[in-house]
Amino acid sequence: MAGQLDGKRVAILATHGFEQSELEIPRDRLKAAGAQVDIVSPEQGEIRGWSGKDWGHLVKVDKLLSAVKADDYDAIVLPGGQINPDLLRVNQDALKLIKSLFDAGKTVAAVCHAPWLLIDTGIAKGRKMTSYNSIKQDVINAGAKWEDSAVVTDNGVITSRNPGDLEAFSAKIIEEMREGKHQRRAA
Repeated sequence: MAGQLDGKRVAILATHGFEQSELEIPRDRLKAAGAQVDIVSPEQGEIRGWSGKDWGHLVKVDKLLSAVKADDYDAIVLPGGQINPDLLRVNQDALKLIKSLFDAGKTVAAVCHAPWLLIDTGIAKGRKMTSYNSIKQDVINAGAKWEDSAVVTDNGVITSRNPGDLEAFSAKIIEEMREGKHQRRAA
């Protein structure tokens, strides 16, 4: 797998309360494939994850959200957990970055509760998607066709359900990034 993504850059957009494994496993798999991965956050310094039933450990923030743009990256990964996407979905800079990457035909990947961000950017409408089961109705109400599958891909937009899907999710991100930009209808 090493070298598949040499020269590619990935933003993992997160803030406090991200599901620990949903940030760390894709980060580690993408780095192992040769991508440069930046943890991007509206917070400076470090952000704390959520693991099981309590707070997890800290992860270093590489870039402030206010200092990045879509042109800096080939893909964006959106970890879930309940807290992280709920905080980011009211952050206009976060939504703008996600939408800009999507509009540029770049890979957009969301797991667990992170499809909320695809709903709030308008990306979900008319798209095949999956999510954590508790937000299934939110995804359907946003106009997406929800599927109960480990990974659902719709023209470079990748969604997965939960931490049990992370290996398949990470492999699909690598595959879609290798394919390059996607021609899409506007969200």
